[in-house]
Formats: sequence, C-alpha cells, structure tokens
Amino acid sequence: MEDYFRQLRRALWLALSHDVLNTAKAAAYSGMLMLFPALLVVSTLLAQAPAGATLVGELRAACEQFFPSDTMQLLQSSFQTRRLHSMQLLISAAALSLFAALGLMLSLMEGFRRAYRLPRDDWGFWQRQFRALMLVPIALLPFSMATLIVLFGHQYETWMIANAGHELRALVLFFWRMVRWLLAAGTSVAVLSSIYHFGTRRTEHWKNVLPGALTATFIWFPATLLFGLYVNRVASYSMVYGSLGATIATMVWIYISSFSFLLGAEFNGILYRERASDNLA
Repeated sequence: MEDYFRQLRRALWLALSHDVLNTAKAAAYSGMLMLFPALLVVSTLLAQAPAGATLVGELRAACEQFFPSDTMQLLQSSFQTRRLHSMQLLISAAALSLFAALGLMLSLMEGFRRAYRLPRDDWGFWQRQFRALMLVPIALLPFSMATLIVLFGHQYETWMIANAGHELRALVLFFWRMVRWLLAAGTSVAVLSSIYHFGTRRTEHWKNVLPGALTATFIWFPATLLFGLYVNRVASYSMVYGSLGATIATMVWIYISSFSFLLGAEFNGILYRERASDNLA
C-alpha cells in the first residue's frame, strides 16, 4: 500500500509536468460541445414518444423532471410543425456532437502519449483520427447506459420498494443501491481500461492497464460526490453565472473527470517504464 501511494504521488507530479491541467481543460471544452447537442437530439427524440406506461414513455417522464418546464411539449410541437427543419437540426446536432466527441478523445489520447513519453509522430494523422473515432462508441455508449441507470435508478428503486413486501423493503433498498453503484464503478473501470488499451501506441495487456483504470475510478467517484456536495450546499453557480450556472458546473465536472482519467494514464505510464526497466535488467 505504501508503494502504491508513492507511485500515485509520482503520477501526480508527472501529470503536472506533462501539462495535464491544460489537457483536461481542452477535453472539458470538447466535452461540453459534445454534451449539449447530444442532449438536444435525445430530448427531441424522447419528446416524440407518447407519455405512458411504455419504457420510452417512462424515460420521457423521468427526463421531464430534469428539463425546464414544458420542454418536451415545446420540442414535440416544434418537431411536428417544422419537421424538415427539425430533421436538419437533429442531423447537424448529431454531427456536431460526434465531432466534439472526436476532439475529446484526441485530447485524452494526447495526454496518454505524454504519460507514456511517446514521440508525437508515433501515429500518423489519419491513423490517430481513426483510432479516436473508434474509441467514441467504445467509451460513450457504456458510460451513457450506466449514467441512465444511476440517474433514473431512484425511480426504479422507489417502484421496487413500493411493490416489495414490508419485511423485504430494507433488503431491496440495500441490494438495488449496491447494484447501481457497482455497475457504475464496473463500467468506469471497463471503459477506462479499453481507452488506455487502445488509446496508446504501446498496446498493453489488459491486466497492465487495469491499475490505472482502478486508480482513475477511485479518484473520480469521490471527487464527483464531493463536487456535487460543494455545488449543492456551498457554491451557487447560478448567482454568479445566472442561467449559465448549470453549464459552468457541468464543465467543471467534466474537467475533474478528465483530470482523473489522465492521472490514471500517468499511473500506468509509471508502471510501464518500471516493467521496461526490469526487462532490460
């Protein structure tokens, strides 16, 4: 354990020397450009679903709790009255979201390259673009599914408690919460392992990238929870930034997440150089 924290401290200092703060900033900027067009596409598609007992209808009802009042009705009305224009808007938003996701992956891959101390021309331009494009669905789709489960899991939790026997409610609550957070943590580790594995030229065995993925996950989870508590109980972004408060808070969260992921790559880079030194010896 002492050796682990020693390596983690080294990874932090190396991350600062590798300009991880600015790399995380670039990733956060691309993440914001990706997020809002994607939310526009998802919310508009959900607005077409009839409110009811179907799965999509339930998902729409859950989203209505997070979007401003009458957002779904407004989007549905706009889509029906200006269908051609709305389709063009959806296609444009999806293309912009994909382009921004590509930029996010390229920023992270640049941080991975510095963590492993690889030359800039280790990959060709088009090869790097193609690799980043392939990583977009590998990373974002599992993260999106896990986020939906965590985000809307409270509603399913309430439903299960209401329909469970009185003596089983505590047990249902405990196991469902455990499943929710274990699924989120497991998805994070799996996705980060995939990004570390395919996002660098030095393709390593899965077990060699697992320490960095675990480190990034165990930093990201508490950091996210602490930031949530800070936003909800201490800071008031809306007082400073007005209607942009939620946007700024989301960007800061993406920045924290990107820094955690890049720090995990630095940790793997240290282990990689130690293995290379042992092999030479």
